[in-house]
Amino acid sequence: MAFKPMKYVLSVVLAGLSFAALAKDIPTLHVGWTIPAEEAKYWMMRQPDAFPDLGKTYKIEWTHFQGTAPMVEAMLAGALDCSSQAPLSLGQGAVNGGLKAYIVAQHAGESAKSFSVYWGVMDGSPVKTVEDLKGKTIGVNVYGSGVAGQLAAILHKHGLDMSKDVKLVETGFPGSEAALRSGRVDAAVFVQPFAGRAQTKGGIHPLFSMQDLMPNTVQIVEVCRKDVADKSPELIKRYVRDLTRAMKMALAHRDETLKVDSEITRAPVAALQDYVLTDKDFARDPGAHPDFTAIQTMFDEYAKLGLLKHPLKVSDFRRDDLTAPLQ
Repeated sequence: MAFKPMKYVLSVVLAGLSFAALAKDIPTLHVGWTIPAEEAKYWMMRQPDAFPDLGKTYKIEWTHFQGTAPMVEAMLAGALDCSSQAPLSLGQGAVNGGLKAYIVAQHAGESAKSFSVYWGVMDGSPVKTVEDLKGKTIGVNVYGSGVAGQLAAILHKHGLDMSKDVKLVETGFPGSEAALRSGRVDAAVFVQPFAGRAQTKGGIHPLFSMQDLMPNTVQIVEVCRKDVADKSPELIKRYVRDLTRAMKMALAHRDETLKVDSEITRAPVAALQDYVLTDKDFARDPGAHPDFTAIQTMFDEYAKLGLLKHPLKVSDFRRDDLTAPLQ
């Protein structure tokens, strides 16, 4: 082994210590995520080198959840700084738990030209209309989720009370199809990619969708705790800039997005090809900008249904200097 002068060795050691100290000083965001439709986050997780600040001026510790409602609890406990949320989950967290947060970006929504979350029934089912669901068992992904709130609104529109007239079963999105085919539920909720898979197999058809409730529905937004954002606004700005960049990259490079989605969902690219970022998928704003008007409409609807104990103002969740798109 060649001899290294003491000065050289010392400089290497000091450089290593300096790097370690620098890495230790980099602020870390604790972020929750779920499936589906969070392509911006999937890009950031799988392609971190595409984001100049990520890992250099700030770090992210990612935690996977099965739905948005559990992430509310994690945010209230201080375990998460930011997370994806449905408007209902966010609203209930604010009303019931005192969660204070800013809506900083939007991952997915619905429009007249996009896929819409729907409840399906088996071909030949006696359930032909929403009214026929009285006394029946309906699947939801997670109790208290935004999807469950939307179900309550549609049932109410057709004269049914979700708390009295039907029975809910928590199936998760991946288990919806099996629960329906086995007879565990009479109607099951479908999102992509599970909707496409079920339609390919056949024997299931939609009974109603979110489009029957309102033309523009917000499904998933990104929120950050108010205390974290107010204390470290530059940190949140870095994160939101990367979310903005990630959304643009996801939409501009579909082939790469399919690969990223496949790695996250563990579904083959071939199974994702027919719907991801097509008119069979959710709608996405190119700049990840939240539709605050639609969120306010949803807050108002949930308050009318009693799903929120009192009305909320979306302006209380808004801080424009931290909201996508940020460059």
